Amino acid sequence: MNYRKLGKSGLRVSSVSLGGWITFGGTIDEETAHSICRTALDGGVNYLDFADVYALGKAEEVMGRLLPELRRQDLILSSKAFWPMSDDVNARGLSRKHLVQSVEASLQRLGTDYLDIFYCHREDLETDLEETLRAMDDLVHQGKILYWGTSVWSAARLEEAHSICAERGFVAPSVEQPPFNLMERGIEADVLPLCREKGVGVVVWSPLAGGLLTGKYDSGEVPKGSRADTTKWLDGKLTTENLTRLRAFSATAKELELEPSQLALAWILSRDGITGVITGATRPEQVSMNLVAAGVELDESTLQTLDELFPA
Repeated sequence: MNYRKLGKSGLRVSSVSLGGWITFGGTIDEETAHSICRTALDGGVNYLDFADVYALGKAEEVMGRLLPELRRQDLILSSKAFWPMSDDVNARGLSRKHLVQSVEASLQRLGTDYLDIFYCHREDLETDLEETLRAMDDLVHQGKILYWGTSVWSAARLEEAHSICAERGFVAPSVEQPPFNLMERGIEADVLPLCREKGVGVVVWSPLAGGLLTGKYDSGEVPKGSRADTTKWLDGKLTTENLTRLRAFSATAKELELEPSQLALAWILSRDGITGVITGATRPEQVSMNLVAAGVELDESTLQTLDELFPA
């Protein structure tokens, strides 16, 4: 495992991390979730990523029941807030009320007294941005969170947030968490350059494009129980053009004696400005396979081949 600074902050996070979206408290049982987590930690992962909305709090509860067995000070635990957690009109968004209550609820579910990173899980255009920024600044000064970040914010909104923080003396966001993979490279146009300019770390999710970059769909068939079978996440993406590219991608991985998923993760980690990737797993073996990517260095010829297959 290697560890990278989170932007210009002093925090170092594992380049490959583990997330609990969909799986923890959802598609896998608690024993399997704990086994996956232990495998990740044994492999050098120090960053575990959650959100209040993951299984409506159950993902954090699953993690919270394992936490007493671990050295809390060695972990980087994150959570997020924005999405509705109930029918209550204030149980959503990025208002001061919701952010404060969300942090308190996540701390209770996880069984800890602070979060290493707390994310604003989307933009909230109905709440004045300064209210959100002041609330995050207060939470840092109260010691309930150590760093804060954003997830899927536009470059324009990030620019505005940093300007307000500089003007008001607020603690600025240290990290942005966008989707990013070979098939979804939109952040390279503006978000990634802005984060490099501002000294903001970038930890990405959906690095395997919902499973498309694992090789499991190369035949054009949808395996029973796969994400394409159980959700609408991949609707319309198994086109002839995409399948042709995916098969060529898998062939490239085979030439390098890598699994397609390992190549996909290694490509992301080769990009300038990327701090790390958040991976998910349903079995411990998947974690072990993903961790290999942290030690893979791709040559210029391979990078050029991938850029030609999946142009920005």
